[in-house]
Amino acid sequence: MATASKAARPDAPFRVGEHVARRVGFDAAAIRRFATLSGDMNPLHHDDRAAAAGPFGTLIASGPHVAALMMGLDATFFSERNEALGLGFEFRFVKAVPAGAVLTLEWVVSDVTWKASLSGHVVGVEGRAVDDEGTVYLTATGRNLVRARRVESRAAKPHAAKPRGTKPHAAKPRATKRGSDRA
Repeated sequence: MATASKAARPDAPFRVGEHVARRVGFDAAAIRRFATLSGDMNPLHHDDRAAAAGPFGTLIASGPHVAALMMGLDATFFSERNEALGLGFEFRFVKAVPAGAVLTLEWVVSDVTWKASLSGHVVGVEGRAVDDEGTVYLTATGRNLVRARRVESRAAKPHAAKPRGTKPHAAKPRATKRGSDRA
């Protein structure tokens, strides 16, 4: 990186070495569903006969499928107690992920740097998707902007149970002035 930066401040939200992991199964239905939703019509993700005759002998997950799950894990980890935005990721697809595979997706914090111009810490991560035998299917690096949470998110805290017999309160629409872009 060409810009100068300062080391992490004492109040840094994460420390080098912190990690998160999640186990994920890649069954044929999930492989087909993700490929369809992402517009990837490669027969290796949909057609059992074509996949069986292909180079891997079975259906395989698309690269974006594995990468999306990795990015989702990263986003959830950093946003659980902070405001977080992904700044960029790089993935290397080492081995095709076959239908039926169960992998551990993991990220490790590799760098934490205060960036005054962004009013937060840039947190670097290194990740991989690996099976129980230690076979690596994907490696990755990423950078995240992490700041102290300014407003408590509804998603960040459990919803309180409502007493029986009560109706949810409906918010009244706010009036807006014509020609104004304020809500």
